[in-house]
Amino acid sequence: MEERNNVSFRRLLSEESTYSSVSSDSCEYYQTEIFDQLPSIQASRPEQNRSEEQLEPGNQSRGPRDKASTVPLRNLAVSIQAKRDARERRKMQISNIGYWESWRRSQSSSRKRVWAQMGGAIASLLPWQHMLHAIEGRFGVGVKAYFVFLRYLIFLNVLYCALICGFILGPTAFYGRGNNSEPLKFGGNDSILDFILGSGYLDRSPVFYSFYTRGSLNLPCLNTPLLYLAGIFTILFLSVMMVVRRTIVGYKHTWMLGRRHRMNLSYKIFCGWDFTIQYPTAAKLKSSFIRNDIKLFLEEQNFSMREAKRTLKQWAHLYLFRFILNLFVLSLLGGAFYLIHFATEKSQSTIHNTDDPLVKLFLQYLPPITITFINLFLPHVFRKISSFEDYSFTMQVNATLVRSIFLKLASLGIYLYSVIKAPTDTTLNPCRENQFGREMYKLCIFNFLITFCSTFFLNYPRKLLRENYPSSFLARLLGKQHFLIPFNVLDLVYAQTVSWVGVYYCPLLPLIGTVTLIMTLYIKKFMVLRCCDAGQRMFRASSSSVLFYFMLLLGLLMATVTLGFKLYKYKPFESSSCGPFGGGTVFNVTGACVDSLPPPAQSTLRYLASEAFAIPLILAEVIILTSYVSRGRANQKAIERLKDMLVMSSSDKRFLVKEHTTMVRRQRNPHHARSAH
Repeated sequence: MEERNNVSFRRLLSEESTYSSVSSDSCEYYQTEIFDQLPSIQASRPEQNRSEEQLEPGNQSRGPRDKASTVPLRNLAVSIQAKRDARERRKMQISNIGYWESWRRSQSSSRKRVWAQMGGAIASLLPWQHMLHAIEGRFGVGVKAYFVFLRYLIFLNVLYCALICGFILGPTAFYGRGNNSEPLKFGGNDSILDFILGSGYLDRSPVFYSFYTRGSLNLPCLNTPLLYLAGIFTILFLSVMMVVRRTIVGYKHTWMLGRRHRMNLSYKIFCGWDFTIQYPTAAKLKSSFIRNDIKLFLEEQNFSMREAKRTLKQWAHLYLFRFILNLFVLSLLGGAFYLIHFATEKSQSTIHNTDDPLVKLFLQYLPPITITFINLFLPHVFRKISSFEDYSFTMQVNATLVRSIFLKLASLGIYLYSVIKAPTDTTLNPCRENQFGREMYKLCIFNFLITFCSTFFLNYPRKLLRENYPSSFLARLLGKQHFLIPFNVLDLVYAQTVSWVGVYYCPLLPLIGTVTLIMTLYIKKFMVLRCCDAGQRMFRASSSSVLFYFMLLLGLLMATVTLGFKLYKYKPFESSSCGPFGGGTVFNVTGACVDSLPPPAQSTLRYLASEAFAIPLILAEVIILTSYVSRGRANQKAIERLKDMLVMSSSDKRFLVKEHTTMVRRQRNPHHARSAH
């Protein structure tokens, strides 16, 4: 009896399966003649395959390689001739079945083909799709993620504009603004500066809160105040739903494509090319994209190797150094917040003591100027600090993003607190809501002006200087320009947060935001393609994109808390006689609507708004969250088992291939096998 060689292989854990190589025993697989027995080699010899198929009975009913007849031919890993043979065999199979079954299969294939073509056509019709492909090819997926995020914000603001037109502008235009409303005219003391300051003509326009007064639509549960409130709350509710969904879906994809499930380098090289490309420009973009992806992969591998070689002493020194740098970051944040508070108080206290229009303009824009320059300077400091903390490049980007978004949102919160608590002269500002909306309007306008000026008066001249005088001292000192993704994303999150905070007191702020975001898209496109060079270091866009939407969710949470605080706690807002509520409050309007309903509906609504409903609501939330957490853990365990099964399957295949190779070798050399035995 022939003696078999002992085969030793170990069962790899799921964490090791991604990084482990083939064992020493299975390495013999690559040195044998088993390649002649593989399906890919057999498919390259169609004549031999056909001769072998003729010798085997029943091959026509079975098919040589396509085990599932429903698999599309283009997905089969065989040669063109083998695909043609498979197509002929499928035709013969169809001839053996009934007419209705054949018709059903053909219709199913036609429907799938039509839906695939329609999906591709709709995807190609998305705005700025070709621009995104060009940016992705030259600058990688990280810069493309910024523009995808910007496009998403544009779509959000367009949705907000539709809701405002349906809930607020439409009823006001159709039913009027009441008998005491003045006609909107430009004249008198109005000037062009009103469009910058948000005063005068703009203060009386539909841009701000005071324009929307009660009209002829004055039913108990269908009136202008309730429609105004419903429009704002619908915007905030849809924003929460859409941003949370985007964040969760992105996190799920990031987790699935994370370290445990990432593809190896061979797949990126040998399977990354798109063979449907027909134009040289598209081929160049695709090759640039693959090159950037490989650069990112090698960068991550290099950092992982350096991190694995650190000793315990090096780790201790590194953590101590990071702790000191974080203390320095906290001190910078504290100084920035005090400076914003001081500038806001100075602007509120001295703005009425001067008559010079230029000085008044500067004082009114002093808080936005302070906030903008702090947000321009400190993120660069945070970027330098993160480079000393010895993180991976993707982690450096994320750390800079977290610190900078805390700076931007906290600075905006300090500014809002100072504006709310500042004393107001009712003779100069009869509508306090308009004053708050005006501050948000100035922040939005000034943020866009900074984007425009920094691109065309700073970045573009720097590019011209480097192109025309590359050997000059200033050009060598400034160096190459790169598109800094964290700072540009922070500007978008900051602008959208300002829009959410001010939408209640400035209903047309989403329309202004849509226009500014579209202009920002083309400005940033010009900046990237004309002024910036491709970075030598890439970062993975999947995890950072999740962080983009998470920061947007934080801004939305801040806007919701600010609006709720002002509606429920701040009493001076209740005494204002302007706007749709006309001296009343939100609670008066909603209370009148509830009182007009039937008694069962009143009891139900009052119970839902009471504290007694909070206990079953909390219990239901706990049960739902527990079920979702339990299901997530069960799915995670199932994924781990499947990964272990894949590892064992690969080990079994290597063992069977080796055994098959040994048997083939013994059949070809029987004399040598008997002598060895």
